[in-house]
Amino acid sequence: MITYKKATTDEIDEICGLVGRVKDTLVQNGIFQWDEIYPVREDFLEDIKKGQLYAGFINGRMAVLYTLNKECDAQYARGKWQKEDEPFCAVHRLCVEPDFQNKGIAKQTLLYIEEVLRKADIHSVRLDVFSDNPFALKLYDSLGYARVGCCDWRKGKFYLMEKYF
Repeated sequence: MITYKKATTDEIDEICGLVGRVKDTLVQNGIFQWDEIYPVREDFLEDIKKGQLYAGFINGRMAVLYTLNKECDAQYARGKWQKEDEPFCAVHRLCVEPDFQNKGIAKQTLLYIEEVLRKADIHSVRLDVFSDNPFALKLYDSLGYARVGCCDWRKGKFYLMEKYF
């Protein structure tokens, strides 16, 4: 079972350690979406300051991180969103501790996010996904996320995705 809570500045070293291990695992899998420029400690400290970074714990160990907010890059305007004028939240920087990968943790977390949003009367989740990350693409496709556009950023092509529920 995963227990979720808002992350705190007291956990920043643990957060950065987890993210560093995720970056290493991505590179080992030939996925070059995260590096020394993004995401970095300052990104997570800002998320914490805004109350938007969440951590999931399994048996007291940090297993998953994600940022949830209503903030989107200007390139999100390229998306053909299903319900443009309705409230939504965006998921950013979702990552799973490598020891917990391939165990359904990201899927469980996304379903949890959807449930939290439903209770808040928000019925749309938006995100972007690196086009060269087959693991993330498979996950979002399996959960019914639709590709609604694409963006070109520093690391390459990213798909804009949305799930309306």
